[in-house]
Amino acid sequence: MNPLAALGRGTLDILATIGQIALYAFETVSHLLRPPFYPREFLHQLVAIGWLSLPVVGLTTLFTGGALALQIYAGGARFNAETVVPSIVAIGIARELGPVLAGLMVAGRVAASIAAEIGTMKVTEQIDALTTLSTNPMKYLTVPRVLAATLTMPLLVGIGDAIGIMGGYLVGIWRLDFNAANYMTNTVQFLETWDVVSGLIKAAMFGFIVATMGCFHGMNSGRGAQGVGRATTQAVVSASILILAANYVLTEVFFAA
Repeated sequence: MNPLAALGRGTLDILATIGQIALYAFETVSHLLRPPFYPREFLHQLVAIGWLSLPVVGLTTLFTGGALALQIYAGGARFNAETVVPSIVAIGIARELGPVLAGLMVAGRVAASIAAEIGTMKVTEQIDALTTLSTNPMKYLTVPRVLAATLTMPLLVGIGDAIGIMGGYLVGIWRLDFNAANYMTNTVQFLETWDVVSGLIKAAMFGFIVATMGCFHGMNSGRGAQGVGRATTQAVVSASILILAANYVLTEVFFAA
């Protein structure tokens, strides 16, 4: 019975963690519109999460757009359908690859950073000091980070979409011998407003997930360097898994027949 007992304990631990994350996310949302507010901390997080993530997101989408153009051209050549490259690159980047890749890259950078920072504050008892000074750690640490990530992720994804489409465009005209005017015409004609808007909605959800996971695991970090390292790893892994799961759910809601 020991293997069954271990399986049961693992299942209960997973369910308990899911419940704790859900309660933490609900508490975070409940604090978003209630004072006090910390605008200086919020502006600092806008720069740290949004602006400093732009190079990573831009490079990721640029090379992804170029690689996607090559792959679609190679696949379309089997059916004499090379002309679909511009439209599929634009739709694929705007709907899926832009939001998901940006979310995963930001998760690797931001969720790890937040978990390490807050985990270190917990280990060094700085969070206890905030409570002693009558400062709510949820309001001061979690809310600015979650709000900043939720607002900046759509901007990052919008810029990343443009850069990714440009990557496909550059590969199309330099490597695949497309006519530049025809490539842009096909891109504009087949890309609809909802393709872009759906990706931006996904991005906002992914930003909320990334910051919430970083803050949650940082707040629940174990003692010592090993505990902070474990919290950092768990923040990145859980944020990445939830991004992929949320992407499927949102895609099912937005585009199911």
